[in-house]
Amino acid sequence: MKILLTGYKGFIGSNMLQALKNHEVTTFNWGDSLPKVKDNEWIIHMGANSSTTTRDVEKIMNQNLDFSIWLLDECIRHDVNFQYSSSASIYGLSNTMFTEDSPPDPRNPYAWTKYLFERHVKNLDSRVLESIRVQGFRYFNVYGPGEDHKNDMASPYYKFAKQYQETGKIKIFENSENYIRDFVPVNQVCQTHIDFFDVKESGIWNIGTGNTKSFLDVALSIAPKEHVEYIPMPDNLRDSYQKYTCADMTKTYNSLQQKEIK
Repeated sequence: MKILLTGYKGFIGSNMLQALKNHEVTTFNWGDSLPKVKDNEWIIHMGANSSTTTRDVEKIMNQNLDFSIWLLDECIRHDVNFQYSSSASIYGLSNTMFTEDSPPDPRNPYAWTKYLFERHVKNLDSRVLESIRVQGFRYFNVYGPGEDHKNDMASPYYKFAKQYQETGKIKIFENSENYIRDFVPVNQVCQTHIDFFDVKESGIWNIGTGNTKSFLDVALSIAPKEHVEYIPMPDNLRDSYQKYTCADMTKTYNSLQQKEIK
């Protein structure tokens, strides 16, 4: 199968490139010449500015929204199926159910770009989706190999392990026992993308595990309690830091089951 993968130098994208080793894959990363969309069967669009703390709104809108719209328009023009990465950050602080039809509550520029692109896709003329599939995936907290370049955006699994290895201690935010996330392995994310090649519908789906773990639990899975220190949460995170996420995987599992039945 001929596939164009964007963001292949990133954490999830580099894992996706490895997962697609049995396919004919061309790649694109931000800064390259615009990619050739025609003649591919799928575009997997993982490229994005993933910083949740940036305040450079123009830059992140250009990279995450404007380019995504251009790429989708090219897919529509050339009848190429399109998968794209979205984010559980769209759910924000007010949601507790985390179903795909929950009201959005984006709290930072990154989350807004993901929400606005989802909204753009949702408002497409229904006739567009008669010729191609457009599949979006809201990633929850992804972790795994290849995070070494992500710095502050790396998962707590990576950051805590690095801290402990380098200093013998792990620093976590105060009340970390109350900050709870759905942590999903990167290989599960990649496999879900591949499995959805055979799902004959367009839409938006969660990718998580449906299970949760606190930041404190993650730290204690790496180091003994006496090596864990608490620090205040920075002011720039206080108003946008999600206290709880847990993917409702009902829709995702139902779509995959229908694929197997067919």
